[in-house]
Amino acid sequence: MKELSRVNSELERMRRIQSEYDDLSAIEEMLNEADDAELEAEFSRRSSDLRRELEHMSLLLLLNEPYDNSSAILMVHSGSGGLDSQDWAGMLLRMYLRYFERENFRAEVIEATTDDGSGIKSATVMVEGEYAYGFLKAERGVHRLVRISPFDSAHRRHTSFASVLVSPEYSGEEDTEIRPEDLKVDTFRASGAGGQYVNRTDSAVRITHLPTGIVVTCQNERSQHQNRATAMRVLKSRLYDMAREQREEELSAVVGEKKETTWGSQIRSYVLHPYTLVKDHRTGCERGNVQGVLDGDIGGFIMEYLKQKARGNV
Repeated sequence: MKELSRVNSELERMRRIQSEYDDLSAIEEMLNEADDAELEAEFSRRSSDLRRELEHMSLLLLLNEPYDNSSAILMVHSGSGGLDSQDWAGMLLRMYLRYFERENFRAEVIEATTDDGSGIKSATVMVEGEYAYGFLKAERGVHRLVRISPFDSAHRRHTSFASVLVSPEYSGEEDTEIRPEDLKVDTFRASGAGGQYVNRTDSAVRITHLPTGIVVTCQNERSQHQNRATAMRVLKSRLYDMAREQREEELSAVVGEKKETTWGSQIRSYVLHPYTLVKDHRTGCERGNVQGVLDGDIGGFIMEYLKQKARGNV
C-alpha cells in the first residue's frame, strides 16, 4: 500500500505537469495572436514554476537505487578538534534541521549527546519523507570547518571535523535477525544540555549490539517502552546497512566508503577565514554564501552530487 501510494503520487504529479504544459501552450497561441501584458506576465510566472517542477522531477529520476525513496536516519558525530569540533557538529545538526524544514521533511532528534562546553558529541535524527534517504546519502562523509576559534583566547584559526552517517529506514521486511542475547540494554536519566534538541526524560534507553559494537541511544520519547522501540528501529537499520555494505565490498562495488574523521578525508569544506567559501571536493561545486549554506541551503550540493554520480564521476 505504501508503494502504491508513492506511485499514485508520482502519476498525479506528472498529470499536473502535463495539464500545466497544455495550458501554457494555449496561452502561447493567444499571445502569438495579440499582445496582452497581463497574460504575458502570467505566462512568464507559470513557465518559471513549471521549469522548477520539471527540474525537481528530473532530479527524482536520478534517485533510482534501492531504498532511495525511503525515510532516513542521519547521525552527526564530532571528530578531532575538541570543543571546536563539538561546536561544529552542533552547527551541522542545525544546518540539516533547517534543510529538512525547507524540503518539508519531518525530522525528530531522538538522541543528542552533549558536553559541558559547547555543541554536541553526537546526534541521531529520524527523517521521514519521500526520497529522504535518496537526497541525504549525498551528505555521508567527513565535513571540515576552517574558522577563527571562538574558544581560543589568542583568536587563532582552527580546523574542525565532523562526520555524517546516513542509512535508510528499512521497512522491516528485510531478514535482519537480532538475538536477545546479543543485546545489552541500559536505561538512564537523560542528562546534559540536551534540552535544545531533546526532551529530558527519566526513561532513556541505550542498546549495545555486542557482536558489532554498534551503540544506539534514544531519549526523546515519553516512555521507556517507546524509547526502546525507536532504538530498535535504528539498530535494525544500521545492522542491515552494515550487511549491505559488506556484500557490496565483496562484489567490489563499495558505495560511501568509511573514512577517518581527520584532515584529508573530507567530502566538503566550509571556510569562514581568511575568506568565505563552501566547496564540495567530490564534485567541485562551490558557494560563496557560507551563512546561507549553514542556514540549510544545501540543495545545490546535493543535486550536483546526484547528477555526477549518475554520470559515474563520483
